[in-house]
Amino acid sequence: QVQLVESGGGSVQAGGSLRLSCVFSGGPMDVMGWYRQAPGKQREFVAQMDRSGTPTYAGSLNGRFTISKENARNIMYLQMNSLKPEDTAVYYCNGERYPNQYWGQGTQVTVSS
Repeated sequence: QVQLVESGGGSVQAGGSLRLSCVFSGGPMDVMGWYRQAPGKQREFVAQMDRSGTPTYAGSLNGRFTISKENARNIMYLQMNSLKPEDTAVYYCNGERYPNQYWGQGTQVTVSS
């Protein structure tokens, strides 16, 4: 059974940093990624990494976020630097194993100005 569990969210002032973690179980994924959903908005793509370790980022991040994985421990990270109030959202871990997608429960990130 696939399970994804996020942690590491919290409240931080603008300019600060947070690192999110996603522990996943149930076998390897083709792609692992992060999405976020702000209040009143649709869920949007943040970053992903394929099985070869190639990352892809949303263009709006301007290099502030870094995705990484520890395959031996089945953990994925999202290092978020220079956080802005507009980064406030619930962040979700996502795993894709064709043709299925799996989601974590989400972790809240709140950035105050």
